[in-house]
Amino acid sequence: MTSSPQAASRPKPLGRTIGHVGLALTVAFGGIALGAGYWQVLRSPDLTRAPDNPAVIAAARNVVRGMIVDRDGKVLASNKRSTVTGEPYRVYPDRAFSTVIGYASTDFGTAGLEHAWNAELTGVSNRDPIGDVLRKFQTDPYDPQKLTLGISSVLQRAAVAGLGDDRGAVVMLDPTTGEILALASTPTYDSGAIANPKTSRDAFAAVSGDTTGRPLVTRATQGLYVPGSVFKIVTAIAGLGSGRISASTTFAEQPKAERDGLLVGGFRVHEHPGVPSQSFNLASATEWSSNIWYALAGLRTGGDNLVAFAKRMGFGAPLPFELPTSSSQVTSGGGSGPGGFSDETELANASYGQAETLVTPLQMALVAATIANGGTLMKPHLVIATSGRNGSRTIAPEQMGVVIGPDEAAAITAAMQRAVESSIGQQFTSGAKVPGIPTAGKSGTAELGGTGAPHSWFIGFASADHPRVAIAVIVERGGRGGARAAPLAGDLLALYFKTFGR
Repeated sequence: MTSSPQAASRPKPLGRTIGHVGLALTVAFGGIALGAGYWQVLRSPDLTRAPDNPAVIAAARNVVRGMIVDRDGKVLASNKRSTVTGEPYRVYPDRAFSTVIGYASTDFGTAGLEHAWNAELTGVSNRDPIGDVLRKFQTDPYDPQKLTLGISSVLQRAAVAGLGDDRGAVVMLDPTTGEILALASTPTYDSGAIANPKTSRDAFAAVSGDTTGRPLVTRATQGLYVPGSVFKIVTAIAGLGSGRISASTTFAEQPKAERDGLLVGGFRVHEHPGVPSQSFNLASATEWSSNIWYALAGLRTGGDNLVAFAKRMGFGAPLPFELPTSSSQVTSGGGSGPGGFSDETELANASYGQAETLVTPLQMALVAATIANGGTLMKPHLVIATSGRNGSRTIAPEQMGVVIGPDEAAAITAAMQRAVESSIGQQFTSGAKVPGIPTAGKSGTAELGGTGAPHSWFIGFASADHPRVAIAVIVERGGRGGARAAPLAGDLLALYFKTFGR
């Protein structure tokens, strides 16, 4: 039986059509609701705190910003009002903090912590999502937050003074919490002059025009340096963590290589003068700072493992931190070999901190902190608390991850302690030992080629048996690690225990 033309053209029931339209509208409104919920609820805190949020920008010009204080309550940033316009502007009494706090200027915006915490300092947000939503309906929506930093002014000023006229950086932190105790970069600059409307333009022109010292670059977080021998601790972490080497590993070919150089892919790795022609294990290789042992350890560990364990500590990407950070690298990653190395020659050289390896001082402080904390890395942070009219909030410690196990960390600690405290180790780390305190560390002499002096490095922690503070020091063109960085680190570690007790 065939249907008639009238039956074929008969319209569909009206109810079914309405149902389809209703379903389509439901899906559309559901999508809109999900999108609104995502931006207004899930992403609302990020949008509220964004430095380019118009509400934040408007508040920055009219609201009296919250103070910034150190861990002991010493004021590091406060406010005055212009006698001409009546607008508030920032006052910074201590230029040792300039590369940390940055500046807030009506002419040049914000930098440093003033930029990262702009929404909180102007009172647009206190990092409480519910409170931020409700604040929009209040008569006075602004609640400027006071920031308390974990930094000690005593340590910060001493670090800047210790660097002196040299360009460099110091990072000190609590390895168990990630609290930054000092974050020094030199040269510093007068952030107060940039904030003051009377002097702002001339001051900013002078600082930004200094292309030699580049004071606006926070070297502790943005400076990328060849690490030299301090990178050997990363190789030890990767070797022990991957199980490819142990604390007792020796290499039969080492004694001959100490005399003739280690031939890798047609390139000879040479030792620095004075290293005996014998086989080392982890402790003795670290004590003597043997390039050849660490080159062999890196080759046995493999490029994939070296890069993977470095990545666990933050290499290969910007670190999660309040200030901008450059990405540290084990290799440029352009090679076809394991881990992105071009060949075994690059891997061997990178394993003792040369080749294409580049690091920030903050990154190397985290390497030391990882060992100090038994293989567990804590997220670094500057601000430890905020407070306003609606109360205070504490910034809790946050774990970044477990890098290696406690046994492996203990073996590296023992090696680093010998590198500082033995008569042999002190040839390379002179001045790093804190009297009466077990001290662990590793110096570094980063060769740069050419005729200039190498960078001087030291990383370490104390006390070795109950770590409370980790440190990284670099002095650009400062010579051997034991010439500038190691003694400065020793002075700062000793000052820590004098200030905070044993």
